[in-house]
Amino acid sequence: MADFTMPSLGADMDEGTLVEWLVGPGDTVTKGDVVAVVETAKSTIEVECFDSGTVGALLVGPGTTVPVGARLAVIDAGTEPPAAVPAPAPAPAPAPAKQPTAPASELQAAPGSTTTAAGDTVSTPLVRHLAEQKGIDLSSVHGSGKGGRITRSDVEHAPTEGPHRVKASPLARRLAQSSGVDLGVLRGTGQGGTIRADDVRAATAGPPAHAVQSHEPAHPSSATAEPADPARAAIAALMSRANREIPHYYLSTKIDLAVAMAWMRDRNASRPVAERLVPTALLLKSVALAARQVPELNGYWKDGAFVPSHTVRLGVAVSLRGGGLVAPALTDADTMPLPELMATLKGLVSRARGARLRASETADPTLTVTNLGDQGVEAVFGVIYPPQVALVGLGRVIEQPVAVNGMLTVHPTVTATLSADHRASDGATGARFLTSIDRLLQRPEEL
Repeated sequence: MADFTMPSLGADMDEGTLVEWLVGPGDTVTKGDVVAVVETAKSTIEVECFDSGTVGALLVGPGTTVPVGARLAVIDAGTEPPAAVPAPAPAPAPAPAKQPTAPASELQAAPGSTTTAAGDTVSTPLVRHLAEQKGIDLSSVHGSGKGGRITRSDVEHAPTEGPHRVKASPLARRLAQSSGVDLGVLRGTGQGGTIRADDVRAATAGPPAHAVQSHEPAHPSSATAEPADPARAAIAALMSRANREIPHYYLSTKIDLAVAMAWMRDRNASRPVAERLVPTALLLKSVALAARQVPELNGYWKDGAFVPSHTVRLGVAVSLRGGGLVAPALTDADTMPLPELMATLKGLVSRARGARLRASETADPTLTVTNLGDQGVEAVFGVIYPPQVALVGLGRVIEQPVAVNGMLTVHPTVTATLSADHRASDGATGARFLTSIDRLLQRPEEL
């Protein structure tokens, strides 16, 4: 027997809410299978199983908030599932009158899928997320996959007329259900009129009590201020801790990207548009390699000492559409080929903004990069994400005059900054790290 517990999905996570089980008792799972969806203060994350076997008992129901390490389910290490598993498929005794000849095989979900009370099978969380976005009721969709599973293609080709299906995010629906808000009367501020969680919160807050009677100008008051969004509150707590406990020092340098950009343009000339490299890929790869060359900045500060990491898990700060940010990790970014790094980064950002990150992607990075170049920022000095000991900031690539062999010319340049923990390193170490990034970008063929 093995316990499946609430994982730690970040240094700032103390508890999590179980949103949904993707498996049931009797299901066979293997290590790495996504078995549950967990909501933290900052994001909704798909959690993988760390053991192989058969799901025994589900100890915690959806909607329950439990601390990190709490037991969620029991997994039997035995390889064969119980013989009578298909029988308990949710078909109550009186129900057969309404569902005359539904074979048991049609009610049995494929591995990794879930079955609704009506017997509709959903293959993956991605399908449910897509259905939510399109406003499609999955109970009305006929599955074309094996065993009647509903596939992504089924959802994409399903009619979207629906009986006035309200477009709302999953979190907005949960908030509306818990607070008794009718989504049909709300006006969505999201893309395409989608109702967001903030719209539901605004509706539950209601209009100011004396908005009509008072003739005094309305001034913000701490007494009537709305409570901070959970994601913002989590960020505030973590960054306050970082500024309070970590003695930061800051360095910056301007890096000439003329050679790197010329090399990238040459490589892209023979690539399909969808596979072309962008400057961000070169910058991230150079940071990952520099972290391997200067290991004093790649690791954690724990129990009063620096603990170096033998792998480079490069965290990438991703801003979320509803506000806040997460920093999922590119595992082994230092050994990843550039095309693979590009593809992995695209998938990571897409899953982060779609609230579909996996637990393995949120495990503590060893070094984080924040890049605000696409926002027009030329330089950013970030706050270190504990227990890490450094954070790299990258700005916008801009054309600047530079002197080359005594001649003035214009080259693309970027400002790279470093925020580092003075307990783990000194300025000389930080300077060596930034110099390594510069040197690597002058030899892009080695990235």
